[in-house]
Amino acid sequence: MASHGGYVFGPGHEGREVFWNAQSYEILLFVFAAVSLAIFAYGLYRRWRMWKALGLPETRTDKPGERIKSLIINGLLQARTFREAYAGIFHGLIFFGFFVLIFGAAVDATQFHFGLPFFHGTFYLWFSLVMEIFGLAVLVGVTLAVIRRYIQKPDLLGYRGKPDNTPDDAVVLLLIAAIIVTGFMVEALRLHVNVNVDEFTWGNWSFAGYLLSKTLTGMDFGTVLTLHKITWWVHALIAMVFIAYIPYSRLLHMITTPANLYMRSLEPTGALKPIEDFENAESFGVGRLEELPWKQIFDSDACTKCGRCQDGCPAYLSGKPLSPKKLVQDIKEHWETRASQVLAAQAAAKKSGGEPEIPEPDKMLVGEVIELEELWACTNCMYCMENCPAMIEHVPKIVGMRQYKVLMEADFSPELQLTYRNMENNSNPWGIGAHTRGDWAKELEIPTMAENPDVEYLFYVGCSGSFDDQGKRVATAFAKILKEAGVSFAILGEEEGCCGDSAMRGGNEYLYQTLAQTNIEVMNGYGVKKIICTCPHGYNALKKDYPHFGGNYEVYHHTEIIAKLIAEGKIALKKPLEGVTTYHDSCFLGRYNDIYDEPRKILQAVPGMNLVEMRSNHKKSFCCGAGGARMWMEEDIGERINDMRTDQAIDAGADTIAVACPFCLTMLSDGIKDRDREESMKSIDIAEIVWRSMDLEQAPAAEAAAPAAESQEAEE
Repeated sequence: MASHGGYVFGPGHEGREVFWNAQSYEILLFVFAAVSLAIFAYGLYRRWRMWKALGLPETRTDKPGERIKSLIINGLLQARTFREAYAGIFHGLIFFGFFVLIFGAAVDATQFHFGLPFFHGTFYLWFSLVMEIFGLAVLVGVTLAVIRRYIQKPDLLGYRGKPDNTPDDAVVLLLIAAIIVTGFMVEALRLHVNVNVDEFTWGNWSFAGYLLSKTLTGMDFGTVLTLHKITWWVHALIAMVFIAYIPYSRLLHMITTPANLYMRSLEPTGALKPIEDFENAESFGVGRLEELPWKQIFDSDACTKCGRCQDGCPAYLSGKPLSPKKLVQDIKEHWETRASQVLAAQAAAKKSGGEPEIPEPDKMLVGEVIELEELWACTNCMYCMENCPAMIEHVPKIVGMRQYKVLMEADFSPELQLTYRNMENNSNPWGIGAHTRGDWAKELEIPTMAENPDVEYLFYVGCSGSFDDQGKRVATAFAKILKEAGVSFAILGEEEGCCGDSAMRGGNEYLYQTLAQTNIEVMNGYGVKKIICTCPHGYNALKKDYPHFGGNYEVYHHTEIIAKLIAEGKIALKKPLEGVTTYHDSCFLGRYNDIYDEPRKILQAVPGMNLVEMRSNHKKSFCCGAGGARMWMEEDIGERINDMRTDQAIDAGADTIAVACPFCLTMLSDGIKDRDREESMKSIDIAEIVWRSMDLEQAPAAEAAAPAAESQEAEE
């Protein structure tokens, strides 16, 4: 047994003295810590006032159990962060490393103030080893982050090839690295003294510091003690600066991102909150920052600029002005300016005893902070929201701003004006006579709900299935499958109306609610309980948005029903289909409703099916370009999104693109034409593939009806 500096070392007494060589500085350290925490608290209080300054009220604290679960999975366990390998790894190394190091610091503090009976011997050795490993993990994580940000420079960390690095980014990485490096230096200097004590042979459990201490061989103890004291203070002060800097830097995401995860929307994925009380509302949508719910503003402060939203955004990648990351950051910059103005006005009013005079904003949110080309480029594909580690809600912001332009200023594209007029007059985007909605089914002996309301399912055909030639082929094939399987179903015929999805997501909320309420009145009148849709847009609207107006149904997509019929042996797929097939995940079926497996199970059940995946699939599938009312608008900026998706199918070596959405069917068929692949490639709905493989007759032909394109020209 030996001693050094008043501390006993030896077998069973392995440990270290907290505040070794700095015993007389504890009070001074606590003073610095208090100052650091005071600066931190003031910065957080200042930010808190800014968060409260603007925005409409909104409750985001209900169902605490679900919210805590979300916080644990995506905050503590970093589930969403790890979806992107490189960034997930380096962030995980830094996050978990710091988490453990903070725990270790807490153990140190507890040992110093209260003494821990187990902070020596075997426990201490393992404690030292764990702290070494996680300290190095942080250092590796910082190194990877530096390589990514300053050497690799991926486009997701910038905008159109221009990095958006700020001095703050470098300061944060330097502070983290400095804390770890100085920590190892302090340890090395301490071990250089202590390992020379007789019988002290366990320094290599603190292997990083121990190896570093070997570089000090030959240095006298007096010099080492002085250097240790200086380095100890440098390490402590850097840590204090780090804490104080948090509310004033990107480090604030350590607070705002977990808070945002806790306050995430618990509504069904992609559901939009309807505008209430149209008759008495004075304004509609979001024209000014103050008209956003406060949580939508808080979102922007939780954004870490990681760029994952931008990395798969079809609008951005096709050369449109929209970047989800830039949109959120532009809102943040505007909010910081606006909140400062509001707080200054409130402070002046408090001082004078009057009412605050809030100045008009320097910029309007819509048209100036967010340009119109950005606003209308969004396809509502949900890639941004699905892949955001902070669960920021981009789409509701965009739809809210569109509502303002449509409902308050009547400022939207001529194509949408025609589409909305057609939907108003004939309840379909093409403007074809509503009385012909059921004509496609006349020779199929399909009953209407008026004829037989006691069926199990309502087949909600939708506008495409009723009026578009390709869509009618899908509706016909699916109806024949249902009949062959003995499924009890009926259609509404001319009583059916447009689901309103394009109106809602294109900002015409009034038209959407009119269409939805009309449909709900008819469906409820027949006592409808279960509905099948072939269009994911109608499926999503009926399933998630109609309940706001009393339309509560069990809603199924046709791929769910077909997969179930195959599994139950109610239909048999016999005819092999040759060639190479790839499946395109519809955004509204996949990311909105998590239906990925059923379509693939159906295709895998087809004899001879050679199924390959495109580069972008499942949750990271690439949009066809038709969502968010873009189906009805010209695409005259950048590359066409549907052509880019078609290129992915071509690269996969496919000659057939299987789809499960009429919008996707149209867009990818157009992409095939644009790429001059009509002779060697086709796009086809899964229902048609299944019907052909059932081999009960020749491929179904569309029923006679005026072509949709001609009807639209006639309307124009």
